[in-house]
Amino acid sequence: MNLCWITLAVNNIEESLKFYCDILNLNVAERFKAGEDTEIVMLGNKDEVKIELICYKGVEISERKGLSIGFNVESLEKTIEYLKENNIELESPIISPNPMTRFFFVKDPNGIQIQFVEEKESINL
Repeated sequence: MNLCWITLAVNNIEESLKFYCDILNLNVAERFKAGEDTEIVMLGNKDEVKIELICYKGVEISERKGLSIGFNVESLEKTIEYLKENNIELESPIISPNPMTRFFFVKDPNGIQIQFVEEKESINL
C-alpha cells in the first residue's frame, strides 16, 4: 500500500494555485472539472505523493486546525527571506525539537499550516 495523495478542500482554486505553484513551486499534474460545481487540481511530479486541491462552488470551507503539510528545505533562513519577499507571514518562530531538526510554519490561503523543515545530517563519530 502506498500513499498517493492528500486532499485539501479550498475556497478559491486560483488563489490556492498561486500559493502552491507560484510560491511553493509545485507543478500542476492534472486539472479537471468533476461535475458542474467541483474543480480538482492535482499538484506534484510523477511518482510523488500528490496534493489534491478540490473546490466546491458555493461551499465555504472554514479554517482547519490540526492539519499541516511539511516541506524539506535546505535553509530556513533563505526560505524565510523568500517567503517575506512574497508577502507570506510566518505563523511561528523557528522551532528546534532536537539538534538535528528546525522548522517553522506559515498558512496557505485556506488556513492550512505549511511547515518548512531543515534537517541536518547526523554525524557518526
